[in-house]
Amino acid sequence: MEWVLWAVPVALLCLGAPLYLCFLAGAVAGLIFVVDVPHTIAPQAIFGAADSFTLLAIPFFLFAGELMGRSGIADRLIKWSEALFGGVRGSLALATVGASVVFGAISGATVATVATVGRVMYPALRKNGYDEQFSLGLITATGSIDALIPPSILMVLYGVAAEQSVARLFIAGILPGLLLAGVQAAYVVWHARRHRVPVTGRVDVRHMARTTLDASWALAVPVIILGGIYLGVFTPTEAAGVAVVVGIVSAMFIYRDMRWATLWRIGVGSGKLTSQLLIVVGCAQLYAWLLTTLSVPQRLTEAVVALQLPPWGIMMALNVILLVVGMLVDPASATLVLTPLFAPLVKTAGVDLLHFGIILTTNLGLGTYTPPFATNIFTTQSLFNVPVSKIVPGLLPFIGLHLIALALITYIPWLSLVLVRGF
Repeated sequence: MEWVLWAVPVALLCLGAPLYLCFLAGAVAGLIFVVDVPHTIAPQAIFGAADSFTLLAIPFFLFAGELMGRSGIADRLIKWSEALFGGVRGSLALATVGASVVFGAISGATVATVATVGRVMYPALRKNGYDEQFSLGLITATGSIDALIPPSILMVLYGVAAEQSVARLFIAGILPGLLLAGVQAAYVVWHARRHRVPVTGRVDVRHMARTTLDASWALAVPVIILGGIYLGVFTPTEAAGVAVVVGIVSAMFIYRDMRWATLWRIGVGSGKLTSQLLIVVGCAQLYAWLLTTLSVPQRLTEAVVALQLPPWGIMMALNVILLVVGMLVDPASATLVLTPLFAPLVKTAGVDLLHFGIILTTNLGLGTYTPPFATNIFTTQSLFNVPVSKIVPGLLPFIGLHLIALALITYIPWLSLVLVRGF
């Protein structure tokens, strides 16, 4: 009767049921028809999944991201990015990539970055000669950088599921995140030159100094987060709390562009987002616990070992599976369910679990803008009221670039592990 574990979630997913319900129904079906354990294990496992100090970082990072995005802090970051690339052909597109990197170092949620950066940059891109498909594709794809740039919510979830240090995962994601941003930046410059996009702005040291000073408190947030973690001053969870405090002080008392009523609405909205995510976390962890109890990871490892694939072949197979899953399931659910399944297999292939965490995060980051289930696409669609048919063509070059970055990250472990050594 083990087939019910797979049949029930897939059937519900095809019927359009929420993901948490798919996992919950599959787990309940397994508890009834497959395993002989007390059914009270279900609420215990769901509660235990959310009862984690590490996971406490998620609501703080979500709150910090919403705070930065809905106050003038995000606008200051974007203006700083524009000033940084002034005078370069393709400067607005470069500023979009740069703003996504900087905002990702605060938020950690790809959807928040697409909404925040896109709201400001899309009209500017269209006004300055970039075609609609490219602009929509750029806004949608660059949000995926945030899956790798620390602090990343996916890395927090992977750290919990794989029992790895979240702080070390954050450090490991820095170079891969910059690599992905770099290949995207190179492409947008090439695109601007090929299509002779007009040069906007110019190099102005005074303007750069003014925007840097104006955005100094916002720029301080990622420095405080990563510097505090790297120096051992506080844990990632504590760093998330510090990010919220800095964000509130900046928005309320330094920039003075937010009222208490707005802060309350942001808190309520972040609480709703947190509850939605933690429901998925609890149900997905219950489902993953059931698969582990039935020795599915061990059997999967034995089956792959029997094929006698070389390590590079195993990693290629896992990448293909992760890419397909990322197209169909949201990144948080995929991380929580697949990590316990793949961790034993990865160890067998001799791959460091920190390195695999970056590989998994890169794959699922691609899934955020790869149809049919792509949260970034849905965000862009609702933000600008455009059909998916106009968004997808502009994404194709970025998908190819993401796959190139994925291959480099997969087969050059140094990119993920060099900064972690000694930490």
